[in-house]
Amino acid sequence: MEIAAPALSSLEDDRRSLTYHATVWGDYFLSYGSEMMNADDGKLETLKEHVRKLLDATPNNSLHKLELIDTVQRLGVGYHFQNEIEGSLKEVYDAYAKGGFNDGNDLHVVALRFRLLRNQRFNVPSNVFEKFMDKEGRFEESLANDVQGVLSLYEASHYSVRGEKILDAALEFSSTRLAAVVSHIGDALLAARVKEALETPIHKCLNRLHATKFIPIYQGYESHDVSLLALAKMDFNLVQKLHQKEISDLTKWWKDLDFGNKFPFVRDRMVECYFWIMQLFFEPRFHVGRMTLSKVLMMITIIDDIYDVHGTLDELQVFTKAIDRWEPAAMEGLPPYMTSCYELLLEVYDEMAELVRADGEYRTSYAKDEMKKLSRVYFEEAVRLFKSETPTLEEYFRVGVPSLGYMIVAVTCFVGMGDLVGKEDFDWVANEPKIVCASSLIGRLMDDMAGYQLEKKQSSVHVYMSEKGATKEETFVALKEKVWTAWQDINEECLNLKGLPMAVVECLVNSARTFHLIYRDGDGFTDSQSKVKEAIKASLVHPMPL
Repeated sequence: MEIAAPALSSLEDDRRSLTYHATVWGDYFLSYGSEMMNADDGKLETLKEHVRKLLDATPNNSLHKLELIDTVQRLGVGYHFQNEIEGSLKEVYDAYAKGGFNDGNDLHVVALRFRLLRNQRFNVPSNVFEKFMDKEGRFEESLANDVQGVLSLYEASHYSVRGEKILDAALEFSSTRLAAVVSHIGDALLAARVKEALETPIHKCLNRLHATKFIPIYQGYESHDVSLLALAKMDFNLVQKLHQKEISDLTKWWKDLDFGNKFPFVRDRMVECYFWIMQLFFEPRFHVGRMTLSKVLMMITIIDDIYDVHGTLDELQVFTKAIDRWEPAAMEGLPPYMTSCYELLLEVYDEMAELVRADGEYRTSYAKDEMKKLSRVYFEEAVRLFKSETPTLEEYFRVGVPSLGYMIVAVTCFVGMGDLVGKEDFDWVANEPKIVCASSLIGRLMDDMAGYQLEKKQSSVHVYMSEKGATKEETFVALKEKVWTAWQDINEECLNLKGLPMAVVECLVNSARTFHLIYRDGDGFTDSQSKVKEAIKASLVHPMPL
């Protein structure tokens, strides 16, 4: 691809000065490499078999079964029982399809079942909530006294798709009522659940982090199942030890490269990159995917910072051409710092190709194509910056959404998922399906709002304010509404993607959940000293007390 040279700005010879804080982790995780936990496989299997029998013995259409499935999933061990859960919920849905539900007016039962079915991609209609509404289409005020029921309604409402007015009303009603009563709930465990839900509803929770919060809550219930609790704790610690070994190996890789000294202008976020990828697919079987994609995400970070804060326009043009050629000879003419980056880029993808060769050599070519696309988009952004152009909102999104880099993450996720995906699935994801576009939009908008007035580059916030003549407050309201409708698009896609395994769909949805975590209260990736640091401690440092 030949890239036409733009008119150069007077900024051509200026390096954009931007200082990022150093890594907050240093060599912290290096020592974890030799501390693998020896699993008592016999005990683990015994506990799993107990839960499997418990699931099998509990009637599918009972509240007990619904709450058991919910508990197993929220404790973080649902991935061990995916077939059992799928089978049980399919039987529940089939019963509905034949004759509807006959459960009276228990809001908790109706809402919990609705959420579990939608989460499992069974499209139960939202009109199951009509019985709780008055003639004006509002939820009955008397429901406000049923805190558990309203909480379940709130959680269910986050699975809405566009046009579901009942669920829109459910969200408004439930969130308002819960916010009003949260400080007055006498049951401490219920109060903790409501507080956590208002901050992060279950649908936006990430498995490992949610488990760290829910396991202590479940332990507080007098009726908790001892074996299920023991399984959740043991499994969390075993998986955590695996993750610690992985981040230890990645930290050593990063340290040996000495990129901190070679690239002082780059965000040193190796631990944060791994933490990000770990949220997408935490299960032990996706070890290769986590290791590969963590390195790719760190490469994206380096390349992003080269385009954003360091390279001149002439250098960036040559660099973009080199990435597009993708061969060692393309390094000729690059400045030394770009040469070092380019050499590592080729090395990372060669390593990826070797690791997944048995699954099909075509996989890595899809990932390379996405890196080439990303570099072109980065170059377009750089041209705008150097020329001080102000795009329209439509023009901004055309470049700004793909520049987030999520397409390359989505495709490279597939590279590391083994035989769960085939070539037709790569063709599908490479064609930017709605679920990927919606996740990208969520990430871009939340990133822009988090970085507003902190970053020098243009964002959707600046462009919207300029184009619409809006205040910052009005702009944030409008962009948050776009985030919400993007979540609804994700929900709709999940209901339609029957051909993809649940683990693959979950990986795609987890990307949007990660954006929610990282960018909800500021840019937690660039400034990783606060909430993201605490989240990393919870999932990667602190074991679950046995």
